[in-house]
Amino acid sequence: MSSHITLRQFRYFIAVAESGSLAGASRMLSIAQSALTKSMHELEHELGQRLFDRSARGMLLTPAGHRFLASARKVIGAVADAARLNRADSGSGPDGTLQVGVTSLVAGYYLAELLSRYTRNCPGVRVQVTEETPPFLEHLLINGELDVAIMLRNALAEPQALAAETLTRSPNRVWMASNHPLAQHDEVTLADCVLHDLVVLEADRIDDLMRAVWARHQLAPRTLLRTSSLEAVRSLVGAGAGITVLPDFLYRPWTLDAEHVDARPLRDDLPTVDVGVVWRRGLALSPAAAEFIASAREQARARRG
Repeated sequence: MSSHITLRQFRYFIAVAESGSLAGASRMLSIAQSALTKSMHELEHELGQRLFDRSARGMLLTPAGHRFLASARKVIGAVADAARLNRADSGSGPDGTLQVGVTSLVAGYYLAELLSRYTRNCPGVRVQVTEETPPFLEHLLINGELDVAIMLRNALAEPQALAAETLTRSPNRVWMASNHPLAQHDEVTLADCVLHDLVVLEADRIDDLMRAVWARHQLAPRTLLRTSSLEAVRSLVGAGAGITVLPDFLYRPWTLDAEHVDARPLRDDLPTVDVGVVWRRGLALSPAAAEFIASAREQARARRG
């Protein structure tokens, strides 16, 4: 690989690849779009390969771009690891206490791996985790009682007071029993769904997001049950009592085998459900909090890679 490629170009390339557009990467990096465009053209010229297919839909990676993305992530990861080792050797790693907020659903599906990564990187930090509802987590963040939170960033009640960065985007799918009539189709529509009883999960604002979707499509589903228990939803859906619409990050086949639950994509255009890291806007982040956000970004990149 050419010695003329800079770490900045690696970072810019990863941002464009992950956001899928120059405009999105520009916002993510807080730099001018023209500077990104120039950097990507120079990178392609240096490599002698086209890394992106440019279209009205955005910047799509070519096969060469996908290969280069894997290499770029390794380079940036190695630099981050070296920096951490240097901090650890010099005793300058972050210390103190980090207050992390989390919602119940995200705690079960996203937190363990992230905390494991963070505590390896920052052994001097004592982490305290608070599980609460999204509105109360926002309250704690704004009041300064939490440093960061991992939660759904969709429909934040106080977006002007909070900064948020998406870690993973999860499409919604329809869950149904393996022998349900809808399971015969490769994909279904919301109009198909309203012909069957719905089991609604009331957690992490997922119900609020779906209520807006039903209203936008002028549909009124028949609700069998509203529950905060994901296990209750799985059991009822697996027994064929109803169907549900939930984000993919909650769908784990190895936990669903006993209930015989299948999932099908929706033909309708639904917003994704985004898990993100959230902190108070304008807050001077402590070294421990900044490192936590960096660890969250690295985990997100590793999952996508």
